[in-house]
Amino acid sequence: MKEFELIKRFFTDQVVKRKDVVLGIGDDCAVLHPTDNQSTVITTDTLIAGVHFPFNTPPRAIGHKAIAVNLSDIAAMGANPSWLSLALTLPEVNNHWLTEFCAGVFELCEYYNVELIGGDTTKGPLSITVTAQGVVPEGKYLSRSGAKVGDWLYVTGELGDAALALKCINGHVNLNKAQCEQVKVKLDYPSPRVLVGQTLRDYASSAIDLSDGLISDLNHICIASNVGANINLDTLPLSAIMQETVPRKDAIELALSGGDDYELLFTVSEYNKVGMETALTHTGTPFTCIGQMNTSKVISTTLDSKIVPITSSGYEHFATE
Repeated sequence: MKEFELIKRFFTDQVVKRKDVVLGIGDDCAVLHPTDNQSTVITTDTLIAGVHFPFNTPPRAIGHKAIAVNLSDIAAMGANPSWLSLALTLPEVNNHWLTEFCAGVFELCEYYNVELIGGDTTKGPLSITVTAQGVVPEGKYLSRSGAKVGDWLYVTGELGDAALALKCINGHVNLNKAQCEQVKVKLDYPSPRVLVGQTLRDYASSAIDLSDGLISDLNHICIASNVGANINLDTLPLSAIMQETVPRKDAIELALSGGDDYELLFTVSEYNKVGMETALTHTGTPFTCIGQMNTSKVISTTLDSKIVPITSSGYEHFATE
């Protein structure tokens, strides 16, 4: 099957047809017409087989995750996801693989009303690059640089299960089949917190999505905002499976540096704290206060009311030992 036949067969027939897409797939460029008084946010992520997902990951999960990690970035800005472009590199054309991959892609596109507007297909080692665009009311976007001393630090969901799933897959922890399958859902099918992000733009002072690990991503907020932070390790939201199967020290390590959580980490002032908690309750997404920003310019952690040293760091490409 040739490239343009592949595109026509698998990528042009989609449910979502947005009114702000003047010209979509099939030309040299897409043409968009965003609404007035809105800003556009743009993000790009690449997923490489063996790096961002195990080689034996089901194609539907790969398609889902490729879209979800980009929508998670859009969510962290408080924006509404709108359009996607997809660059797909394949070692060969496999009809079943492509059908399942596209199912994973378009399930999320339909759920979040996002239209695929273009991209590219090439032959080579499996990799997926997605560029996602969204819109946010002018001046209302969230960023990493707004945290202030005294702001409270929050996170959505539970932390560390995706990293626990990888350890299970690699044989480094002993989970039964049901437990392993349950945490693998967190690894293969992350849920972008889009509604939470849109709610937070009225309350939060800063936000970031958790892709490389809590410590690593919190450090981005601290640097951008020129503040420090203390994390109360006793309050880290851990799943029942994590607490039942992993020693406490290892569970904390996975929550701090495991990565692949795709939850939102955000700060909120004392003044906005109650209003934010009330508003987030209506989203149905669990959230937890895990610490507070301070003047130290570094990240510290406490456990059982005692300062403990940080031995964790998140994932970083090109990092040396």
